[in-house]
Amino acid sequence: MSKVRIYGFADEASPRIDGQIDALVRNRMDGLEIRNVDGENVSDISLEKAREVRRKLEAAGLAIWSIGSPIGKIDIAKDDFPSHLDKLRHTLDIAEILGARRVRMFSFYIPAGDDPAAWRGEVLDRLNRMADLAEGTGIQLCHENEKGIYGDNAARCLDIHRSVPRLAGVFDPANFIQTGQDVAEAWEALKPYVDYMHVKDALADGSVVPAGRGIGSLAVILRDYLARGGTALTLEPHLRVFDGLSALERAGEASRVGGYAYASGDEAFDAAAAALRELLPGD
Repeated sequence: MSKVRIYGFADEASPRIDGQIDALVRNRMDGLEIRNVDGENVSDISLEKAREVRRKLEAAGLAIWSIGSPIGKIDIAKDDFPSHLDKLRHTLDIAEILGARRVRMFSFYIPAGDDPAAWRGEVLDRLNRMADLAEGTGIQLCHENEKGIYGDNAARCLDIHRSVPRLAGVFDPANFIQTGQDVAEAWEALKPYVDYMHVKDALADGSVVPAGRGIGSLAVILRDYLARGGTALTLEPHLRVFDGLSALERAGEASRVGGYAYASGDEAFDAAAAALRELLPGD
């Protein structure tokens, strides 16, 4: 069984990079999946800011595993794709400076009420163009299942991986629950394509809870992931509304938290980290 490395979306503990580093260190984590830092989304920071962040992390003995980017999280019918490709180019430059070898991304919001199948060709064309940009950089684009996008259920995620094999997968159990997808079924279909996991659990109503307290079959899936050679997990607590969460949601949507309330982002992050460690063998 693999020795797992644990990273975190530490912007849920603190919006500031110094606070994020503190949260990672006290929870004995290996590093960061960077998403928001010092008031900016990671895909918008300057290259000099990226260098500053890397210096701080390395001084603390931490690494950046992946760029938790918003790439692909745009409306496929309305938003400007060429400018989005420019954002991807900048994000790849940021990843290189930060030493991250992965960029988390998505497969576009589909207009409400539309049949996703009607947008399949456009989605796959755009994903191929994004993969073209990453070709030769040594940086792996990793598609995450997310509610409201084309790849929000197991069947369409499978379609993406078979059609655009240059994309790896990020498996998020809670996101599947929130779309009504059976998580165990999704895991069986997608595990050959999963590069790493986001550790986030939820109840049947979609409310997010600490890992192992929901219906995401996390204990079973984590054991299988590790047995198959998986080596990296990113903790994504979502246990309270934290600075920047509204920017991650589609207009009109709101994340739900399921009966777990914390006095601060730090407290919520620490509780989520403890719950994850309870699920890991021999931790």
